[in-house]
Amino acid sequence: MKLKMDYKWVALSVTVVGSFMSSLDLSIVVIGLPTILQNLHATMVHGIWIITGYALMMTILPVLLGRMADLYGRVKLYNMGFAVFTAGSLLCALSRNGEQLVIFRFLQGIGAALLLTNSTAIITDAFPKGELGMGLGTSIMAANLGAISGYTLSGIILSHFGWQSLFLINVPIGIFGTVWGFLRLKEVGKRAVGEKFDYAGSILYCVGLCTILLALTIGSPTSSRNLTILAAGLVIFIAAIIVELNQEHPTLNLKLFKIRLFAAGTFAGFLNSIAFSAGPFLRSLFLQLILGYSALKTGVLLIPMEILIFVGSPISGRLADRYGSRALSSIGLALNASALFWFSTLNQKSSYSQVLISLILFGLGMALFASPNTSSIMGSVPPEKRGVASGIKMTISQTGNVISVPFSLLLMSLVMPYDKLSQIVSSSQLTSSNQLPLFQKAVNHACFILGIIVLCAIIPSLLRGQREKVPEKTTLT
Repeated sequence: MKLKMDYKWVALSVTVVGSFMSSLDLSIVVIGLPTILQNLHATMVHGIWIITGYALMMTILPVLLGRMADLYGRVKLYNMGFAVFTAGSLLCALSRNGEQLVIFRFLQGIGAALLLTNSTAIITDAFPKGELGMGLGTSIMAANLGAISGYTLSGIILSHFGWQSLFLINVPIGIFGTVWGFLRLKEVGKRAVGEKFDYAGSILYCVGLCTILLALTIGSPTSSRNLTILAAGLVIFIAAIIVELNQEHPTLNLKLFKIRLFAAGTFAGFLNSIAFSAGPFLRSLFLQLILGYSALKTGVLLIPMEILIFVGSPISGRLADRYGSRALSSIGLALNASALFWFSTLNQKSSYSQVLISLILFGLGMALFASPNTSSIMGSVPPEKRGVASGIKMTISQTGNVISVPFSLLLMSLVMPYDKLSQIVSSSQLTSSNQLPLFQKAVNHACFILGIIVLCAIIPSLLRGQREKVPEKTTLT
C-alpha cells in the first residue's frame, strides 16, 4: 500500500505531460495549416489528412492498444508511445512535401493513441479508489490546457519561427517524458495472465471502424459513394462483433458492457462528445460569419469556456470521490444542453455577452461531467481489464469527436442545401447578404438538435446507479 500512496504522484506527473502533448498537437496544427500548406506547396486534401490522420489514429487504435496493454504492460506501451510521438514529431518537422507530412502525422497519432489510452489506466492503477476522481480530473485538466495552448502557441510560434517549430516544440518535451517515464513508472496494475492476443478480431475491428469513419467524414454523408462505404464498414464491423463474441479472449471485450456503470457512462460520454466537439465549430461559424468577428478574435473569445473546464475538472473530480458521479455528471449534461438551447436562439443582432452565457454554461457543464464520468467508468472495471476499458471509452468518445462536424453539417443541410453550406464553410464567407438568414437558421437548428441529444444523455447518466464495489479480479462471464 505504501508503494501505491508514494507512487501516485509520480504516475500523475508523467501522465499529465503525455495528456498535455497529445491534446496540444490536435489543436496546434489547425491555426498553422494555411502556412504549412503554402510552404510545402500542398493541397487542401493534404490539409484535411494532416488533421484527420492524427485524429483517426487516436480513434481506431485505443481498443487494440488497450488490450495489448492488459497483456504486455501499460507502462511499457506508454513509454513506447512517448518515443513514437517524439520521433513522429521530428519527422513531421523534416517533411519536404504534403505526402510526407501526412504519413508522419499518422505516426505521431499512433504515439498519441499509446499515450492517451494508457495514461488513464496508469492513473487508475496508481490512485486509491477515494482519490481516483481527483487524479483523473487533473489529467483531464492537462488535456484541456493542451487544447487551449495549441491555438495560442500556434499564433506565437508562426509569428516568430517557421512552421516546423509547431512540431519541433514536442521534441525536447517528448525526450524528457520518455526518460522520466522509463526511470520512474512501475507496473503496479494486474495483467491478464495466460490470455492470447486476438488477431482476427483486432484486424476486423480496426478496418471496420476506419471504413465507417471515412464514410462519415469525406464529403456529404448522404452521397451514394459515402453510403456504399458506410454499408461496407458496417458489414465488416458486424463481422468483428460476431468474431469477438466467439473469442475466449477478445480484443473488443463486449462483456464489459454488462457492468452498468461502464455501459451507462460510456454511452452518455459518446452522446455528449458529439455535441461538445460540434460546439466550437458552430460557435466559430456564428461568430465569424454571422457576427463578423475575425478568426483571432473568435479564438480569444472562446477561451472563457476552456478556462472553466480547466479549473473545474479537478474540483469536480474531488467532489465525485466524495459524493459519487451520478448527480454531478447529470447536472453537467443539463448545463450543456441548456448552453446549446440558449445558443440556438441567438441571431445577427446578438451581443457577445449573450454568447458568453452559452460559453459559461458549456464550460461549467463539461467541468461537472467529464471527470466524474471518467472516474465512474474506470472505477467500475476490474484491474486486469482497465487497459481495454480505457481503450473502449476513448474510442467511443473520439468517434463522437470525429463525426461531430460532419454530423453538424448534416443537421444544417436539413435547412440549407449541403453544396451551399460546403461552399460557405470552405471559403469562410457568405457570398451575399441574402444567405445570412438561412445560414443563421441552419446553425440554430443544428444547435437545437444537439441540445436534444445531450438531454437524452442524461437518461443513461441517471441510470448508472450508485457506486459499486469492484472485485480485485472477475471473469466477466
